[in-house]
This record gives sequence, C-alpha cells and structure tokens, in this order.
Amino acid sequence: MSSQALYDIEVQDIKGQSRTLDEYQGKVLLIVNTASKCGFTPQFEGLQKLHQELGGKGFVLGFPCNQFMSQDPGDNDEISQFCSLNYGVDFPMFAKIEVNGPNTHPLYRFLKSEAKGLMGSEKIKWNFTKFLVDQNGKVVKRYPPTAKPEAIRKDIEQLL
Repeated sequence: MSSQALYDIEVQDIKGQSRTLDEYQGKVLLIVNTASKCGFTPQFEGLQKLHQELGGKGFVLGFPCNQFMSQDPGDNDEISQFCSLNYGVDFPMFAKIEVNGPNTHPLYRFLKSEAKGLMGSEKIKWNFTKFLVDQNGKVVKRYPPTAKPEAIRKDIEQLL
C-alpha cells in the first residue's frame, strides 16, 4: 500500500462522523491507540502538550481501543468526556477501533505493515503504541507504549 493510501482510509471521528484522513495531508502525524483506564493513560497529558506546542489541528490523532484488558470500556461519548475533562485533550479523537485480530481497522493494518514492532512483529502489544507519520504519509517510526511523548519530541521536530 502506498503512503498516499493512508489519506484514503476511512475513519469515524469520536462523534461518529465518517471521513478520510485526507484533511491531514502535508502534516506530521502522531497516531496513538489510547485507553482511559490504563497505566499509560497519563500520557494524554504529554500528547496534549506536544499537540499544543508543535502541532496545531491534526498533529496528534487518538484512536481508543478496548482490546487490552478492557481498559477503555466506555462508549465514544464517555471517552471524549474523560479525555477532555481529565487531560484537556483537544487533539482529534476518533471512534473506538480494534488494532489486532480479524477486525483490525484498515488504518492499523496499514500502520503495522509499514512499521513493524519488536523482532518484526506487526501485533500491537498494548495501549499507547505510537506511529510517527511524515508530511507525505510515510510511516517513519513506531514507538512502544513505554515511550513517553516528550521522548518523541526530537523526532517530531526533525520532521517539522
């Protein structure tokens, strides 16, 4: 799949509206599978800070996922309220998706094939796995859940 194909992938925003990622062409993106009740949930604070300081609209994109020990059980409205009230999140959040298995969302199928994890694995191991995408839609790097947003800042700044 070409990097241009990234922008053709259909997603649903947190309000349930269908759209493609084409509105993000020409922007550096940090795409993250998130969860509201995870040990890594406080990373929302760092992600929001990166988004405010480096990005603008469309820089950090959050995709809630409930596949890891059911750590994001709420519906999209509950997730949106949680992120906004607890972490001041104003970066784009999308509808809950699956990142592994037979119902893997096409976005994550693309991301995982472009940037494999440890020892060549495509499987997402946990919440807050991050993918850095350049302005041309090319997946530049995959970061493990333990990678704090501030540790990724230098890589993002090099692309901006």
